[in-house]
Amino acid sequence: MAFIDIAGIDKSFGKFKALSGIDLTIAEREFMTFLGPSGCGKTTMLRTLAGFLTPDKGSIHVAGQLLSSQQAVVPPEERRMGMVFQNYAVWPHMSVFENVAFGLRLQKLARAEIAERVDRIISAVGLEGLERRHPGQLSGGQQQRVALARSLVVEPSILLLDEPLSNLDAKLRERMRTELKTLQRRTGITFVYVTHDQAEAMALSDRIVVFNQGTVQQVGTPRDVYERPGTRFVADFVGSSNVLAPEFCDRYCGKRTWMSLRPESIKIGPPGVYAADGRRLDGDKPEGVVVAVQYQGAITRVSTDVAGTLINVIVPASEPSGQPGERVTISWQSRALHPLGDA
Repeated sequence: MAFIDIAGIDKSFGKFKALSGIDLTIAEREFMTFLGPSGCGKTTMLRTLAGFLTPDKGSIHVAGQLLSSQQAVVPPEERRMGMVFQNYAVWPHMSVFENVAFGLRLQKLARAEIAERVDRIISAVGLEGLERRHPGQLSGGQQQRVALARSLVVEPSILLLDEPLSNLDAKLRERMRTELKTLQRRTGITFVYVTHDQAEAMALSDRIVVFNQGTVQQVGTPRDVYERPGTRFVADFVGSSNVLAPEFCDRYCGKRTWMSLRPESIKIGPPGVYAADGRRLDGDKPEGVVVAVQYQGAITRVSTDVAGTLINVIVPASEPSGQPGERVTISWQSRALHPLGDA
């Protein structure tokens, strides 16, 4: 039996259907990420899992216990789930210690136990020495750690995180990703994480759930979702992919269907040369014109126009990439093509 079992969840707000037939299972100690654009349903699903929303249809079980159904919902405070919000939600008038201890005091634990547990979790999130400071004296990353510590100190079985790093600058966000993953492995808590950031989802997750328009498009490991996208939406949203129409594929791929082709799998060569292995092609050649070249340090991004289709290519910075207006041949190995569903 799955640790978290989400079955047939529907949720509407007036005429807007936010969730439609959501079926998911999450294993104990798994780091699961809900990924998708704004309005796709990922936060609605998280809030329904937390108990803040009642589903119109379906059920949620955790460890075999029914927590949510259309008839009844166990309130959030009785679910043994912690939650970390995008805006930190730390109390400005309380010190770091007081913020972290707040939930334990609500449980009326002994003072000595509160002190021991708060000290332990403050050490785990790297806030030693800051116990007496107030949030206004902390950086954004430190405030986010306070929010994490406050959620973790009550020893939840599940930690729900709603875009927790989106307010941080790029370098701090990258560092906090590493800290979050390390913390999750150390504590063994099941993490359910919401983000619109694909790089964040790829770096953190054991598995990713890709949402779009209130439905689950695909569930899989980061590698599965990136290398084997199940639908055109997933191929286009996760990473940077060339989604090739059936007409293009019929001419250049030998199969009339939608396909995904990652930019890093494409080679650029002189006109008339099949750059993957140096052979010249008989018949139609995938030749095009370089439209734009963007140097990005270790790589160069090249946009080419091939028979009216824009094909993006990632070239190592050490290799020739062509210049705007130059004619080139693009090529790929057949295993780089991945057929797509219609969603």
